Amino acid sequence: MIETKGKGLYFTMLIFLATLLLVGCQSQDDEVTIELFNQKPEITQQLKDVANAFSKEYGDVRINVTTVGNGNGAAALQAKFISGDEPDMMMLGNLPDINHYSEYLYDMTDSSVKDVMIPKLLEGATVDGRLLGIPMSIEGFGFMYNKSIFSKAGIDPEGIETYQDFVAAVESLDQQKEELGLDAVFGFSGADENITNHFSGNFTASEFNNNIIDAFEAKTIDWKNGERMKMYADLINKYNVQPLITLDYSQSVETLFVNDRVAMIHQGNWIVPTLNGLDPEFVKDKLGILPVFGDTDDEAKFVAGAPWYFTINKNSNQKVIEASEAFLSFLFDSETGLDHLVNKFNFVPPTKDFDANRIQDEPSQVLYEALMEEKNNDMTYKQSPYGYLKSSLHPEFQKYLSNRISWEEFQKNTKTDFESLRQVQNDHPSD
Repeated sequence: MIETKGKGLYFTMLIFLATLLLVGCQSQDDEVTIELFNQKPEITQQLKDVANAFSKEYGDVRINVTTVGNGNGAAALQAKFISGDEPDMMMLGNLPDINHYSEYLYDMTDSSVKDVMIPKLLEGATVDGRLLGIPMSIEGFGFMYNKSIFSKAGIDPEGIETYQDFVAAVESLDQQKEELGLDAVFGFSGADENITNHFSGNFTASEFNNNIIDAFEAKTIDWKNGERMKMYADLINKYNVQPLITLDYSQSVETLFVNDRVAMIHQGNWIVPTLNGLDPEFVKDKLGILPVFGDTDDEAKFVAGAPWYFTINKNSNQKVIEASEAFLSFLFDSETGLDHLVNKFNFVPPTKDFDANRIQDEPSQVLYEALMEEKNNDMTYKQSPYGYLKSSLHPEFQKYLSNRISWEEFQKNTKTDFESLRQVQNDHPSD
Protein backbone atom coordinates (compact mmCIF):
# COMPACT_ATOMS: atom_id res chain seq x y z
CA MET A 1 0.00 0.00 0.00
CA ILE A 2 2.80 2.32 0.85
CA GLU A 3 4.48 1.58 -2.51
CA THR A 4 1.21 2.17 -4.41
CA LYS A 5 0.61 5.47 -2.65
CA GLY A 6 4.20 6.46 -3.45
CA LYS A 7 3.69 5.77 -7.13
CA GLY A 8 0.41 7.71 -7.08
CA LEU A 9 2.10 10.65 -5.46
CA TYR A 10 4.94 10.42 -7.98
CA PHE A 11 2.57 10.51 -10.96
CA THR A 12 0.57 13.33 -9.36
CA MET A 13 3.75 15.36 -9.02
CA LEU A 14 4.66 14.63 -12.66
CA ILE A 15 1.25 15.83 -13.82
CA PHE A 16 1.52 18.93 -11.64
CA LEU A 17 4.99 19.80 -12.97
CA ALA A 18 3.88 19.16 -16.55
CA THR A 19 0.92 21.47 -16.02
CA LEU A 20 3.19 24.20 -14.66
CA LEU A 21 5.52 23.78 -17.62
CA LEU A 22 2.61 23.92 -20.06
CA VAL A 23 1.19 27.04 -18.42
CA GLY A 24 4.64 28.64 -18.48
CA CYS A 25 5.05 27.91 -22.18
CA GLN A 26 1.59 29.25 -22.93
CA SER A 27 2.39 32.39 -20.93
CA GLN A 28 5.59 32.93 -22.93
CA ASP A 29 3.75 32.31 -26.19
CA ASP A 30 1.05 34.81 -25.21
CA GLU A 31 3.51 37.58 -24.34
CA VAL A 32 3.83 40.25 -26.99
CA THR A 33 6.93 42.41 -27.37
CA ILE A 34 6.79 45.75 -29.20
CA GLU A 35 10.04 47.31 -30.37
CA LEU A 36 9.52 51.09 -30.42
CA PHE A 37 12.02 53.40 -32.14
CA ASN A 38 12.15 56.88 -30.56
CA GLN A 39 13.85 59.93 -32.10
CA LYS A 40 13.41 62.31 -29.15
CA PRO A 41 16.03 61.66 -26.44
CA GLU A 42 14.39 64.11 -24.04
CA ILE A 43 11.32 61.85 -23.65
CA THR A 44 13.09 58.48 -23.41
CA GLN A 45 12.36 57.90 -19.72
CA GLN A 46 8.80 59.18 -20.07
CA LEU A 47 8.16 56.71 -22.89
CA LYS A 48 9.54 53.87 -20.80
CA ASP A 49 7.35 54.88 -17.86
CA VAL A 50 4.12 55.04 -19.87
CA ALA A 51 5.06 51.77 -21.60
CA ASN A 52 5.36 50.13 -18.18
CA ALA A 53 2.00 51.58 -17.13
CA PHE A 54 0.43 50.15 -20.28
CA SER A 55 2.02 46.75 -19.68
CA LYS A 56 0.68 46.61 -16.13
CA GLU A 57 -2.83 47.39 -17.30
CA TYR A 58 -2.86 45.20 -20.40
CA GLY A 59 -0.91 42.21 -19.13
CA ASP A 60 1.33 40.24 -21.45
CA VAL A 61 2.69 43.16 -23.50
CA ARG A 62 6.25 44.43 -23.24
CA ILE A 63 7.46 47.59 -24.98
CA ASN A 64 11.19 48.05 -25.56
CA VAL A 65 12.19 51.65 -26.32
CA THR A 66 15.25 52.31 -28.49
CA THR A 67 16.31 55.95 -28.75
CA VAL A 68 18.53 57.60 -31.34
CA GLY A 69 18.10 61.35 -31.74
CA ASN A 70 19.92 64.66 -32.00
CA GLY A 71 19.93 64.51 -35.78
CA ASN A 72 21.03 60.87 -36.03
CA GLY A 73 17.63 59.23 -35.74
CA ALA A 74 16.74 59.16 -39.43
CA ALA A 75 20.02 57.49 -40.42
CA ALA A 76 19.78 54.97 -37.57
CA LEU A 77 16.21 54.06 -38.52
CA GLN A 78 17.19 53.63 -42.16
CA ALA A 79 20.03 51.34 -41.08
CA LYS A 80 17.59 49.21 -39.10
CA PHE A 81 15.43 48.66 -42.16
CA ILE A 82 18.43 47.89 -44.37
CA SER A 83 19.68 45.31 -41.87
CA GLY A 84 16.26 43.72 -41.50
CA ASP A 85 15.97 44.77 -37.85
CA GLU A 86 12.70 46.65 -38.43
CA PRO A 87 11.00 48.19 -35.38
CA ASP A 88 7.31 47.48 -34.75
CA MET A 89 6.53 51.10 -33.95
CA MET A 90 8.50 54.14 -34.94
CA MET A 91 8.42 57.89 -34.57
CA LEU A 92 8.40 59.64 -37.95
CA GLY A 93 8.22 63.30 -38.87
CA ASN A 94 5.51 64.43 -41.27
CA LEU A 95 4.88 63.68 -44.94
CA PRO A 96 8.43 63.15 -46.31
CA ASP A 97 9.19 60.54 -43.64
CA ILE A 98 5.73 58.98 -43.88
CA ASN A 99 5.95 58.89 -47.66
CA HIS A 100 9.46 57.42 -47.55
CA TYR A 101 8.37 54.50 -45.36
CA SER A 102 4.81 54.22 -46.72
CA GLU A 103 5.24 50.68 -48.06
CA TYR A 104 6.06 49.50 -44.53
CA LEU A 105 3.35 51.38 -42.62
CA TYR A 106 0.11 49.99 -41.29
CA ASP A 107 -3.05 51.77 -42.47
CA MET A 108 -4.75 53.30 -39.42
CA THR A 109 -7.64 54.86 -41.33
CA ASP A 110 -10.11 52.67 -39.44
CA SER A 111 -8.35 52.83 -36.07
CA SER A 112 -10.57 54.20 -33.32
CA VAL A 113 -7.75 56.37 -31.91
CA LYS A 114 -8.01 58.52 -35.06
CA ASP A 115 -11.41 59.74 -33.92
CA VAL A 116 -10.07 61.56 -30.84
CA MET A 117 -7.45 63.53 -32.81
CA ILE A 118 -7.66 67.13 -34.08
CA PRO A 119 -8.52 66.41 -37.74
CA LYS A 120 -6.15 68.98 -39.27
CA LEU A 121 -3.16 67.35 -37.59
CA LEU A 122 -3.85 64.06 -39.40
CA GLU A 123 -2.82 65.67 -42.71
CA GLY A 124 0.83 65.22 -41.79
CA ALA A 125 0.50 61.44 -41.94
CA THR A 126 -1.97 60.93 -44.78
CA VAL A 127 -0.59 59.55 -48.07
CA ASP A 128 -2.84 58.63 -50.99
CA GLY A 129 -5.87 58.81 -48.74
CA ARG A 130 -4.42 56.40 -46.17
CA LEU A 131 -3.77 57.46 -42.59
CA LEU A 132 -0.35 56.03 -41.76
CA GLY A 133 0.38 57.67 -38.43
CA ILE A 134 -1.07 59.29 -35.33
CA PRO A 135 0.18 62.73 -34.15
CA MET A 136 2.24 62.50 -30.99
CA SER A 137 1.73 65.99 -29.57
CA ILE A 138 1.27 69.64 -30.34
CA GLU A 139 4.59 71.44 -30.41
CA GLY A 140 5.76 74.82 -31.50
CA PHE A 141 8.65 77.19 -31.32
CA GLY A 142 9.96 80.72 -31.32
CA PHE A 143 12.51 82.50 -29.16
CA MET A 144 12.47 81.05 -25.67
CA TYR A 145 13.52 83.82 -23.32
CA ASN A 146 14.43 84.25 -19.66
CA LYS A 147 11.77 86.47 -18.08
CA SER A 148 13.99 87.26 -15.09
CA ILE A 149 16.81 88.55 -17.30
CA PHE A 150 14.40 90.62 -19.38
CA SER A 151 12.97 92.13 -16.22
CA LYS A 152 16.40 93.01 -14.81
CA ALA A 153 17.27 94.61 -18.16
CA GLY A 154 14.10 96.70 -18.07
CA ILE A 155 12.62 95.04 -21.17
CA ASP A 156 8.87 94.44 -21.38
CA PRO A 157 8.21 91.47 -23.72
CA GLU A 158 4.71 92.80 -24.34
CA GLY A 159 6.28 95.91 -25.80
CA ILE A 160 8.04 93.99 -28.58
CA GLU A 161 5.51 94.73 -31.32
CA THR A 162 7.81 95.06 -34.35
CA TYR A 163 11.06 93.60 -35.64
CA GLN A 164 12.76 96.87 -34.77
CA ASP A 165 11.53 96.48 -31.18
CA PHE A 166 13.10 93.02 -31.09
CA VAL A 167 16.43 94.38 -32.38
CA ALA A 168 16.34 97.12 -29.76
CA ALA A 169 15.76 94.54 -27.01
CA VAL A 170 18.71 92.48 -28.26
CA GLU A 171 21.00 95.51 -28.32
CA SER A 172 19.91 96.55 -24.83
CA LEU A 173 20.64 93.07 -23.48
CA ASP A 174 24.06 93.12 -25.12
CA GLN A 175 24.89 96.51 -23.61
CA GLN A 176 24.03 95.16 -20.15
CA LYS A 177 25.43 91.65 -20.55
CA GLU A 178 28.24 92.04 -17.98
CA GLU A 179 25.86 93.45 -15.40
CA LEU A 180 23.37 90.67 -16.17
CA GLY A 181 26.03 87.96 -16.03
CA LEU A 182 25.50 86.90 -19.64
CA ASP A 183 28.00 85.15 -21.89
CA ALA A 184 25.97 86.52 -24.81
CA VAL A 185 22.39 87.45 -25.69
CA PHE A 186 21.69 84.31 -27.73
CA GLY A 187 22.56 80.64 -27.34
CA PHE A 188 21.49 79.54 -30.83
CA SER A 189 22.71 75.96 -31.34
CA GLY A 190 24.16 76.07 -34.84
CA ALA A 191 25.46 72.51 -34.58
CA ASP A 192 21.92 71.14 -34.35
CA GLU A 193 20.41 70.56 -37.79
CA ASN A 194 16.89 70.48 -36.35
CA ILE A 195 17.29 74.04 -35.05
CA THR A 196 18.31 75.15 -38.53
CA ASN A 197 15.14 73.52 -39.84
CA HIS A 198 12.96 75.12 -37.16
CA PHE A 199 14.53 78.52 -37.72
CA SER A 200 13.94 78.39 -41.48
CA GLY A 201 10.31 77.42 -40.87
CA ASN A 202 9.57 80.90 -39.55
CA PHE A 203 10.26 82.35 -42.98
CA THR A 204 9.09 79.69 -45.46
CA ALA A 205 5.52 79.00 -44.26
CA SER A 206 3.90 81.80 -46.25
CA GLU A 207 5.77 80.76 -49.40
CA PHE A 208 3.87 77.47 -49.22
CA ASN A 209 0.53 79.13 -48.40
CA ASN A 210 0.96 78.08 -44.79
CA ASN A 211 -0.21 74.60 -45.82
CA ILE A 212 1.74 71.41 -45.23
CA ILE A 213 0.28 69.60 -48.25
CA ASP A 214 1.23 72.48 -50.55
CA ALA A 215 4.71 72.43 -49.01
CA PHE A 216 5.04 68.67 -49.56
CA GLU A 217 4.01 69.00 -53.20
CA ALA A 218 6.19 72.05 -53.89
CA LYS A 219 8.84 71.40 -56.54
CA THR A 220 11.07 74.31 -55.55
CA ILE A 221 11.84 76.85 -52.87
CA ASP A 222 12.28 80.47 -53.93
CA TRP A 223 13.19 81.96 -50.53
CA LYS A 224 10.62 84.73 -50.90
CA ASN A 225 11.36 85.77 -47.31
CA GLY A 226 15.05 84.98 -47.62
CA GLU A 227 16.22 88.51 -46.83
CA ARG A 228 14.19 88.53 -43.63
CA MET A 229 15.72 85.21 -42.60
CA LYS A 230 19.15 86.72 -43.31
CA MET A 231 18.35 89.71 -41.06
CA TYR A 232 17.60 87.38 -38.14
CA ALA A 233 20.56 85.11 -38.90
CA ASP A 234 22.99 88.05 -38.94
CA LEU A 235 21.53 89.48 -35.74
CA ILE A 236 21.83 86.15 -33.94
CA ASN A 237 25.36 85.52 -35.20
CA LYS A 238 26.48 88.95 -34.01
CA TYR A 239 25.17 88.47 -30.47
CA ASN A 240 25.56 84.71 -30.00
CA VAL A 241 27.89 82.53 -27.95
CA GLN A 242 30.69 81.56 -30.32
CA PRO A 243 31.59 79.48 -32.20
CA LEU A 244 27.90 79.33 -33.09
CA ILE A 245 28.21 76.43 -35.56
CA THR A 246 29.62 74.08 -32.90
CA LEU A 247 27.11 74.97 -30.17
CA ASP A 248 24.83 71.97 -29.61
CA TYR A 249 21.54 71.32 -27.78
CA SER A 250 23.21 70.30 -24.54
CA GLN A 251 25.38 73.39 -24.34
CA SER A 252 22.59 75.72 -25.44
CA VAL A 253 19.79 74.42 -23.23
CA GLU A 254 21.39 72.50 -20.38
CA THR A 255 24.46 74.66 -19.76
CA LEU A 256 23.80 78.21 -20.95
CA PHE A 257 20.06 78.88 -20.90
CA VAL A 258 19.04 77.14 -17.70
CA ASN A 259 21.98 78.73 -15.86
CA ASP A 260 21.03 82.30 -16.88
CA ARG A 261 24.10 82.71 -19.11
CA VAL A 262 22.12 83.60 -22.24
CA ALA A 263 18.84 85.48 -22.47
CA MET A 264 17.34 83.73 -25.51
CA ILE A 265 17.51 80.53 -27.51
CA HIS A 266 15.56 79.49 -30.60
CA GLN A 267 13.71 76.45 -29.29
CA GLY A 268 10.31 74.91 -28.71
CA ASN A 269 8.20 73.64 -25.85
CA TRP A 270 9.82 70.21 -26.18
CA ILE A 271 12.66 71.51 -23.98
CA VAL A 272 10.34 71.75 -20.96
CA PRO A 273 11.01 68.16 -19.75
CA THR A 274 14.76 68.79 -19.98
CA LEU A 275 14.46 72.04 -18.02
CA ASN A 276 12.18 70.46 -15.43
CA GLY A 277 14.76 67.77 -14.89
CA LEU A 278 17.41 70.39 -14.24
CA ASP A 279 15.48 73.14 -12.45
CA PRO A 280 11.65 72.98 -12.24
CA GLU A 281 11.55 76.50 -10.85
CA PHE A 282 13.10 77.81 -14.07
CA VAL A 283 10.09 76.69 -16.12
CA LYS A 284 7.65 77.99 -13.54
CA ASP A 285 9.22 81.40 -12.93
CA LYS A 286 11.48 82.28 -15.85
CA LEU A 287 10.42 80.60 -19.10
CA GLY A 288 8.69 82.68 -21.75
CA ILE A 289 8.39 82.56 -25.54
CA LEU A 290 8.45 85.26 -28.24
CA PRO A 291 7.14 84.93 -31.81
CA VAL A 292 9.12 85.72 -34.97
CA PHE A 293 8.46 88.50 -37.47
CA GLY A 294 8.86 86.10 -40.37
CA ASP A 295 6.87 87.92 -43.04
CA THR A 296 6.64 91.58 -42.10
CA ASP A 297 8.06 94.01 -39.57
CA ASP A 298 4.85 94.22 -37.58
CA GLU A 299 3.26 90.75 -37.57
CA ALA A 300 4.88 88.00 -35.54
CA LYS A 301 3.83 84.35 -35.39
CA PHE A 302 4.76 81.08 -33.79
CA VAL A 303 5.11 77.88 -35.74
CA ALA A 304 2.91 75.20 -34.18
CA GLY A 305 1.53 71.80 -35.17
CA ALA A 306 2.34 68.10 -34.91
CA PRO A 307 5.99 67.52 -35.82
CA TRP A 308 6.10 63.81 -34.94
CA TYR A 309 3.84 60.83 -35.57
CA PHE A 310 3.63 57.34 -34.11
CA THR A 311 3.51 54.74 -36.86
CA ILE A 312 3.13 50.95 -36.90
CA ASN A 313 5.06 48.52 -39.07
CA LYS A 314 2.57 46.49 -41.11
CA ASN A 315 5.15 43.68 -41.43
CA SER A 316 4.98 43.00 -37.71
CA ASN A 317 3.10 40.06 -36.25
CA GLN A 318 -0.68 40.65 -36.14
CA LYS A 319 -0.70 40.41 -32.34
CA VAL A 320 2.03 43.05 -32.22
CA ILE A 321 0.04 45.32 -34.53
CA GLU A 322 -3.06 44.94 -32.36
CA ALA A 323 -1.05 45.59 -29.21
CA SER A 324 0.51 48.67 -30.81
CA GLU A 325 -2.93 50.06 -31.65
CA ALA A 326 -4.02 49.33 -28.09
CA PHE A 327 -0.99 51.24 -26.78
CA LEU A 328 -1.90 54.31 -28.87
CA SER A 329 -5.48 54.16 -27.62
CA PHE A 330 -4.17 53.89 -24.07
CA LEU A 331 -1.87 56.87 -24.61
CA PHE A 332 -4.39 59.24 -26.17
CA ASP A 333 -7.81 57.98 -25.09
CA SER A 334 -7.43 56.95 -21.45
CA GLU A 335 -7.10 59.09 -18.36
CA THR A 336 -3.91 57.26 -17.35
CA GLY A 337 -2.29 57.85 -20.72
CA LEU A 338 -3.30 61.49 -20.88
CA ASP A 339 -2.05 62.01 -17.33
CA HIS A 340 1.37 60.74 -18.42
CA LEU A 341 1.35 62.97 -21.52
CA VAL A 342 0.40 66.11 -19.63
CA ASN A 343 2.22 65.71 -16.32
CA LYS A 344 5.28 63.62 -17.20
CA PHE A 345 5.97 64.29 -20.89
CA ASN A 346 4.79 67.90 -20.42
CA PHE A 347 3.08 67.47 -23.79
CA VAL A 348 0.02 69.16 -25.22
CA PRO A 349 -2.06 66.19 -26.44
CA PRO A 350 -3.24 66.46 -30.08
CA THR A 351 -6.78 65.48 -29.12
CA LYS A 352 -10.01 67.31 -29.92
CA ASP A 353 -11.47 67.71 -26.45
CA PHE A 354 -8.34 68.55 -24.51
CA ASP A 355 -8.81 70.90 -21.57
CA ALA A 356 -6.34 73.75 -22.09
CA ASN A 357 -6.36 74.50 -18.35
CA ARG A 358 -4.33 71.34 -17.82
CA ILE A 359 -1.33 72.69 -19.77
CA GLN A 360 1.59 72.88 -17.35
CA ASP A 361 3.84 75.62 -18.79
CA GLU A 362 3.37 79.09 -20.24
CA PRO A 363 5.01 78.54 -23.67
CA SER A 364 2.82 75.49 -24.34
CA GLN A 365 -0.28 77.44 -23.36
CA VAL A 366 0.67 80.26 -25.72
CA LEU A 367 1.38 77.84 -28.58
CA TYR A 368 -1.83 75.88 -28.04
CA GLU A 369 -3.91 79.06 -28.07
CA ALA A 370 -2.20 80.24 -31.26
CA LEU A 371 -2.97 76.91 -32.94
CA MET A 372 -6.59 76.80 -31.81
CA GLU A 373 -7.15 80.39 -32.92
CA GLU A 374 -5.40 79.64 -36.25
CA LYS A 375 -2.91 82.45 -35.60
CA ASN A 376 0.07 80.17 -36.10
CA ASN A 377 2.25 79.17 -39.02
CA ASP A 378 1.96 75.50 -39.97
CA MET A 379 4.97 73.19 -39.95
CA THR A 380 5.67 73.51 -43.66
CA TYR A 381 9.40 73.17 -43.01
CA LYS A 382 8.82 69.51 -42.10
CA GLN A 383 7.63 68.75 -45.63
CA SER A 384 10.89 69.42 -47.45
CA PRO A 385 12.32 66.59 -49.60
CA TYR A 386 13.68 63.58 -47.78
CA GLY A 387 17.35 64.16 -46.99
CA TYR A 388 17.28 67.91 -47.79
CA LEU A 389 17.90 69.09 -44.24
CA LYS A 390 20.92 66.88 -43.62
CA SER A 391 22.56 67.14 -47.02
CA SER A 392 21.81 70.74 -47.94
CA LEU A 393 19.92 73.18 -45.69
CA HIS A 394 21.94 72.65 -42.52
CA PRO A 395 25.45 72.43 -44.00
CA GLU A 396 24.82 75.37 -46.33
CA PHE A 397 23.46 77.46 -43.45
CA GLN A 398 26.55 76.63 -41.41
CA LYS A 399 28.73 77.72 -44.33
CA TYR A 400 26.94 81.07 -44.40
CA LEU A 401 27.21 81.57 -40.64
CA SER A 402 30.97 80.91 -40.83
CA ASN A 403 31.43 83.31 -43.79
CA ARG A 404 32.36 80.58 -46.27
CA ILE A 405 29.56 81.42 -48.71
CA SER A 406 27.37 84.44 -49.38
CA TRP A 407 23.64 84.56 -48.66
CA GLU A 408 23.00 84.50 -52.40
CA GLU A 409 25.02 81.28 -52.66
CA PHE A 410 23.11 79.81 -49.72
CA GLN A 411 19.79 80.47 -51.44
CA LYS A 412 21.00 79.24 -54.83
CA ASN A 413 22.58 76.04 -53.49
CA THR A 414 19.64 75.07 -51.31
CA LYS A 415 17.15 75.83 -54.09
CA THR A 416 19.04 73.57 -56.52
CA ASP A 417 19.26 70.78 -53.96
CA PHE A 418 15.58 71.14 -53.01
CA GLU A 419 14.53 70.72 -56.65
CA SER A 420 16.75 67.71 -57.34
CA LEU A 421 15.79 65.89 -54.13
CA ARG A 422 12.10 66.57 -54.71
CA GLN A 423 12.45 65.03 -58.15
CA VAL A 424 14.06 61.95 -56.61
CA GLN A 425 11.22 61.76 -54.09
CA ASN A 426 8.58 61.97 -56.80
CA ASP A 427 10.30 59.40 -59.01
CA HIS A 428 11.07 56.99 -56.18
CA PRO A 429 8.66 57.72 -53.30
CA SER A 430 9.74 54.88 -51.00
CA ASP A 431 13.34 54.16 -51.97
